[in-house]
Amino acid sequence: MKLVVGLGNPGKEYIDTRHNVGFAVIAALASRYGIKVTQARHSSLLGRGKIAGCDVCLQQPLTYMNLSGQAVKSALQALNLSPADLLVISDDLDLPLGRLRIRGSGGSGGHKGLKSITQSLDTDAFPRLRFGIGRPREQMAVEDYVLSRWDGEEKSLLRLYLERAVLAIETVVLYGVDEAANLHNGEPE
Repeated sequence: MKLVVGLGNPGKEYIDTRHNVGFAVIAALASRYGIKVTQARHSSLLGRGKIAGCDVCLQQPLTYMNLSGQAVKSALQALNLSPADLLVISDDLDLPLGRLRIRGSGGSGGHKGLKSITQSLDTDAFPRLRFGIGRPREQMAVEDYVLSRWDGEEKSLLRLYLERAVLAIETVVLYGVDEAANLHNGEPE
């Protein structure tokens, strides 16, 4: 079984913001595979199902981003899984919009959700998929940018990029992180 975690912030004010792209990926994945992510446990919404015949649990932590590690650790323990069975989806300012970066381990890159998970699990050896959101084009504070909503052009592109992320997750589940990285890391087509 894999625990696939999409990072975001809870609350209506954060819906459709760049920082919540992890939640959007989980929603797209759940829709594709008919998984209902509605079970409230471990300070999260969870849903169990299958991706291409493989057992998965989808998680949207309901803690704020900087406390995500508590919810992830609780779910991992309850499912009797190790950090290697995890796939964390986060936004990444340093990647252009829609670009994916899949890695088997690594640092937080300044992302508070990844930092929280690393601290809670006492390891950075867990797979992650970083989803590029780009940097602000104007003189906008990073905090304001990540909490802003997608504009019209970005929204239409986002649908395509979410599908690409779903395909990348399918590849991780079926063939592993290395194969997924070889196929999906890089610029969107």
